[in-house]
Amino acid sequence: MFFYMEEDFSHNPPKQPCLTIDFGTAYSGYAFSLTKREAEIDPRLKSWGKKTSLRTPKTPTCILFDEHEKFLSFGYEAQSAYFRTRGDEARNKFFFECFKMSLYDKVIFLTFLCFYGLKEIEAFYIHCERPLLNRGGGLRHQLSASYNPVLTSLSRRLNAQSHSQPGPSDLRKSHYRVGLGSTISSPETLADCGTIDITVHEVLEGGALKELHKASGNDLGGQTVDKKFKEFLREIFSDRLWDEYEKKHPGEMQKMMYDISVLKENDDDDVDISCQYNLGEMAKEQQKIEKFFESLRGVSWNEGSIKISKEKVRSFFAESLNGITKSLREILKKGFTIKYILLVGGYSQSLILRQHITNQFSDQCKVLCPSHPQEAIMKGAVMFGRNPALVASRISAFTYGVSLSLRFDASKHRADKRYTNKEGEWCDGIFCVLVKENEEVGWDKTSEYSCTPIERDQTAITFAFYRTERNIQGLMYVDEWGVEKIGSIILESPVTARGMNREIKLQIKFGATEMTVTAIDGIIGIIMLNYEN
Repeated sequence: MFFYMEEDFSHNPPKQPCLTIDFGTAYSGYAFSLTKREAEIDPRLKSWGKKTSLRTPKTPTCILFDEHEKFLSFGYEAQSAYFRTRGDEARNKFFFECFKMSLYDKVIFLTFLCFYGLKEIEAFYIHCERPLLNRGGGLRHQLSASYNPVLTSLSRRLNAQSHSQPGPSDLRKSHYRVGLGSTISSPETLADCGTIDITVHEVLEGGALKELHKASGNDLGGQTVDKKFKEFLREIFSDRLWDEYEKKHPGEMQKMMYDISVLKENDDDDVDISCQYNLGEMAKEQQKIEKFFESLRGVSWNEGSIKISKEKVRSFFAESLNGITKSLREILKKGFTIKYILLVGGYSQSLILRQHITNQFSDQCKVLCPSHPQEAIMKGAVMFGRNPALVASRISAFTYGVSLSLRFDASKHRADKRYTNKEGEWCDGIFCVLVKENEEVGWDKTSEYSCTPIERDQTAITFAFYRTERNIQGLMYVDEWGVEKIGSIILESPVTARGMNREIKLQIKFGATEMTVTAIDGIIGIIMLNYEN
């Protein structure tokens, strides 16, 4: 996400402040730049965790509400507060963590409260649908999001579904080569390893990027490894005991899971997980704690800690690594000459992941990872926010279209789509293709389309926009399967003297991370609306 601030430049040299937010599955953060337009970009990062004696570029993507659904804290502070709670107090709290992947295709509202001056992002505030909430820190919430940045006087108004993300590549983040020279001129694959997002870019002369393959991937990132760890703890202590522990001591359980998530970054070696006090006490009530480990391979009790062998730890990574490998191989089969694989994001800090990718692909290309992979996405996003031309072109992830009406033809059109007005019979809801899936679109290219009103005295014209991933051969209407509405705009056209001969122009830019639509009334020559998302 990119936000810009408007300033009074009458007394100061012009600046182009830019704020970018990396809303990650496990960790989130932001970076910004306050340098002058002509100056070298110097991305700055917010440092998180001061109150918990930490100093990291990102904070856990978790949020805490009290029993009245009032916001309490976000990130490390939310985590720390919830970990300290016990019993009923914890069960009465609303604690959400790693909820980004639950945000898609649901209905809820997310607001980023930002403050001018970039001193702090105060909170990620979520109004949760009451029927969908589960108390006690469970993750089975149905969440979705749209954002409303309270940051600048720049106003963006649109009539769109809250979960839509128009834009040919539908990228959630912008990715860049980090710390590499400008001499690389061959394609490279970039993998963001929180959730697995894979893109293929050619680095052009001068350093700009040309997207060669639309963003793809899966949800087999670091969270999959955490899930395997948790499943193994259930296997050790039994489903019944673990369920009781999770219910009675949710804060303590979350602390244990956080400790486990940090282990992903460790060397490929045996690991020791501190057994939380209440889990140990509950286990002792059933039998000697050592007995829980007797029938299991790769794990043992070690004076208050659960010791897991490195072979067993590797097995927790297997599903994730296999999924990443499969996705990368599918791309490599498409004939690209890939010379570099660049790993970024929090999960890429894992030595096990880096070694696996190197072992699997080093005979085909060089595997690179910046020294601070968590920071790479945010810093690259600032660079892109300041200079969108750095991504010279993208590959459209969808076929985009607009709903139009045509003269009804009984030999071509469905009978149920026919309607009549003063001008005759029309067919409603025709899917008119604007750009096709896998089509290359330049970042600054504007496509222009012309149309006319369907009534002589029509003073308002609605344009509804759609997208689809289906094969468009045979696709005719916007209400067919696989077609999704992403938004609409209304153009006022008050001068009707020329009746249906009025030219209405649509100017559309597809090549950025948003789809920008400008509607123009050709008679009075005024741009009426700019649609952005």
